[in-house]
Amino acid sequence: QVQLVESGGGLVQPGGSLRLSCSASGFSFSSYSMSWYRQSPGKEREFIAIITSNSGSTTYVDSVKGRFTISRDNAQNTVYLQMNSLKPEDTAVYYCKAVGNRFKATYWGQGTQVTVAS
Repeated sequence: QVQLVESGGGLVQPGGSLRLSCSASGFSFSSYSMSWYRQSPGKEREFIAIITSNSGSTTYVDSVKGRFTISRDNAQNTVYLQMNSLKPEDTAVYYCKAVGNRFKATYWGQGTQVTVAS
């Protein structure tokens, strides 16, 4: 059974930090690129960051460059999103995604809420 379980969300003040984790099971985690998305109320789900299977490459949306860092631990089947200098506009439900292709399925987690407010 495939599972992606996000954790680490919560309420943080502007300028603060959070570290999200996404624990994977039931599929070959180390063979997948992994990504983070977020969705705010009334908005479409937005790509945040992606990391290749061997951590050789990362890409970020412009709005989080320099503030967020994606990383992974293939031994622990976990992908992380370190979020620093958080802003109110970062408030959203954050999702991890195992990036499939025509040969393998795509998987999504259930999301974790991040609220940035004073």
